[in-house]
Amino acid sequence: MSAGIIEAIAVPAILVAGDGRVTAANGGARTLFGAALVDRHYITVLRQPGLLDAVERSLETREPTDCRYLTTEARRETTWQARCRPVPGEAGVLVTFEDRTAMEEAGQMRRDFVANVSHELKTPLTALIGFIETLRGAAKDDAAARARFLDVMEREARRMNRLVSDLLSLSRVEADERVRPTRRVDLAALARATAVTLDPLAADNGVTLVREGMDEPAEIAGDADQLSQVATNLLENAIKYSGRGASVVLSLAREDDNPRLRGPAVVLSVTDTGPGIDSLHIPRLTERFYRIDSHRSRERGGTGLGLAIVKHIVNRHRGRLVIESTPGQGSRFSVVLPAGPVG
Repeated sequence: MSAGIIEAIAVPAILVAGDGRVTAANGGARTLFGAALVDRHYITVLRQPGLLDAVERSLETREPTDCRYLTTEARRETTWQARCRPVPGEAGVLVTFEDRTAMEEAGQMRRDFVANVSHELKTPLTALIGFIETLRGAAKDDAAARARFLDVMEREARRMNRLVSDLLSLSRVEADERVRPTRRVDLAALARATAVTLDPLAADNGVTLVREGMDEPAEIAGDADQLSQVATNLLENAIKYSGRGASVVLSLAREDDNPRLRGPAVVLSVTDTGPGIDSLHIPRLTERFYRIDSHRSRERGGTGLGLAIVKHIVNRHRGRLVIESTPGQGSRFSVVLPAGPVG
């Protein structure tokens, strides 16, 4: 097999001769293993035991062998699928490397997602089963205990219902994420309606809800239902976690040239005077099921999916989600959305 053919292979590839010497390598292989490959023994080049064993077996048995090859670049682990194939008519073996990192990460994300969903559902289900057994046994004739247990069962059932609803919302948002909205939406009217809907929640939590910049229309291309969900999720979080006596400001600003979008934009912001968020948590807030305080979040009815849904909706609208917070001084969540020329 000529060096020219090896060079034309799209993935990293090296040719190992029958005596164990590397006789050819393409650009991808040189990037992966270094420039000085040719004429060296494959043991000094490949190094990892699993890969060495695979090449040795293929050389000896003339049978195809596969294995995983792991590298670390810029603190990120890369997973390669190494394939050793005997070259017909020659004593050598062709070793190619396919980057499987994205597939491995996607598989891990799916496994983590299933584990998280299972955990989130198991807790309320276990509580429900326990209370049902108690009501059938020791508390069967205890009216006070029955009423107390039914209240808890209702709360846990509603929690499961919220989780399933958020999972369905997340699924729908992900399915539409690459489809850019084309309808015109008045974001100011939508924000006002959301604030009115959440006024009772703010009152129940002892929070003052303030509106700013929503008197004039602010039309953008968008999905009204999804943008309403963004405003609702951000406002609910601010109201629930700011604490009694805090204030939450829902504001709308129009900008001719936003530096993040490099063009005209409408910025919907939710600012609170709550406890704030440590900078350590901010990069992970939009991860599914990530919570700063899991116990407190569950007590307040949180599912851990609200900000993940917000992120996907904002991505669909080609916008940006900006999170700013200082512990002890509150937080600001801003959604920057593209708009036509201001005024």
